[in-house]
Amino acid sequence: MRLRFAPASPFVRKARIAAAIAGLTDKIQLVPANTMDPDGALLEQNPLGKIPVLILDDDSEIYDSLTICEYLDHQAGGTSLFPTDDTRWAALTLHSLANGIMDATLLRVYEGRFRPEEKQHDPWVARQKAKIDRGLAELEANPPSLDSDLTIGHVAVACALGYLDLRFEGAWRSDHPKLVEWLAVFAEKVPAFEATKPE
Repeated sequence: MRLRFAPASPFVRKARIAAAIAGLTDKIQLVPANTMDPDGALLEQNPLGKIPVLILDDDSEIYDSLTICEYLDHQAGGTSLFPTDDTRWAALTLHSLANGIMDATLLRVYEGRFRPEEKQHDPWVARQKAKIDRGLAELEANPPSLDSDLTIGHVAVACALGYLDLRFEGAWRSDHPKLVEWLAVFAEKVPAFEATKPE
């Protein structure tokens, strides 16, 4: 299998960690992708031009990151990442919260990267920051338990926090001590988190 990727993407990181938990890292070749290339093969593999994309041995494609993670989990015979009992909904809801934090963070980054400063819309940036702040407040008040099996929700939270570290120099840490401790425990339990850290 081939995974179209960029090292900084938290969505790619989520898929790579899921692959590691499923024991499939060695079966996946990482293939760089440039999401800004208007003529690249990525647009043929995913018409949305987004990463990650998982290309299977028969050259069919799977996207987005959540679908890739569930596919890898299925290929491994099922792990705790996608529970099949009633805890599934809590895991997927936690994933949605963390994924929303990643989405809002990415929009903040893009606003600064692709718009000239005089055209950046401060209310839009503030709205994205508010989403992130509310999400972090919810997680700080209710850190996901790491005492039981890890789910896709745990992986997504770790990737969201890692992306905030990358793009905003860990500014979230000073106001969220429980999450700081949570991420340290997660990183200890899941070596793939450090192994997939963008340089």
